[in-house]
Amino acid sequence: MQFFLFSFFKTNFVFTYYKQSSSKRLIMKLDMKLFIKSGLACCRLCIIVLSLLLVSLHTYGQKDIAHKKGDFFVYWGWNLDAYTHSDIRFWGNDYDFMLHDVNASDRQSRMNYHNYLQPNRVTIPQTNFRLGYFIKDNLALSFGVDHMKYVMEKDQVVRAVGYNNRPGYEQIGDRDLKLTEDFLQFEHTDGLNYINFEIENYKNLYTKDFFKLNALVGGGAGFLLPRTNATLMDFERHDDFHLAGWGIAAKIGIEFSFWNVFSLRSEGKQGYIDMPNIRTTKFKEDKASQHFFFAQLNYTLGFNWRF
Repeated sequence: MQFFLFSFFKTNFVFTYYKQSSSKRLIMKLDMKLFIKSGLACCRLCIIVLSLLLVSLHTYGQKDIAHKKGDFFVYWGWNLDAYTHSDIRFWGNDYDFMLHDVNASDRQSRMNYHNYLQPNRVTIPQTNFRLGYFIKDNLALSFGVDHMKYVMEKDQVVRAVGYNNRPGYEQIGDRDLKLTEDFLQFEHTDGLNYINFEIENYKNLYTKDFFKLNALVGGGAGFLLPRTNATLMDFERHDDFHLAGWGIAAKIGIEFSFWNVFSLRSEGKQGYIDMPNIRTTKFKEDKASQHFFFAQLNYTLGFNWRF
């Protein structure tokens, strides 16, 4: 059995210049491009531990079946996400500029019944939905929606390059620019919606009576249908669903199965998103583009059945 580990991004050193009392200070900021949040470090640990388990399984030749051909499954759950810095280009009839190394994070909803379990609000947090079918023993095809949130950090200072002829916003040039609310608010908070198809391979690690412990690896591709909440310069706020781009991802996970009916699952996923067609205003001429890598840790509740 052959398998691979997801690549880990190296630490990136960013040098930032500050003027103070007519002198320059050089401040070196250690910027982890991926796994910005400490909780996502668990994703690395999960990947390493499960990979070692898969090696062990291959070595000892365990033959148990995790899921049989003809089984269906569905799950629902929640996720944590982190994103690399990205260059975001904005353009329209009288402007065209690039913001370099823009920082963003996810947005977690407060943990309570109102946000996570109330039926009319279940889509408010960052969620995962997936429906799948086993085409062979231990091999499934699935369709899913990863509902993530992407929020640009306010008041950060970035490098801006390009031109802007809109009155009051002309000074773009090649300079450092503070992203204040009166200039730009940019977030995919009504959904950085990654709609995707995946193939998943399962392996049983342990079986006892009604309980199974399974490992899985998988990957897939899909498209991005975000609802981007953007307020750019003096334009009105815009917030509509639109087809913005595509993505790919790979994952590894662990599943606790009970009576072959109910399941608890956690997955670590890494992927790449490219969105060359982001709507920013009500005018079709105004667009943005960006691409970045992401990491996701999800935890879900599932149900399995067969006809």
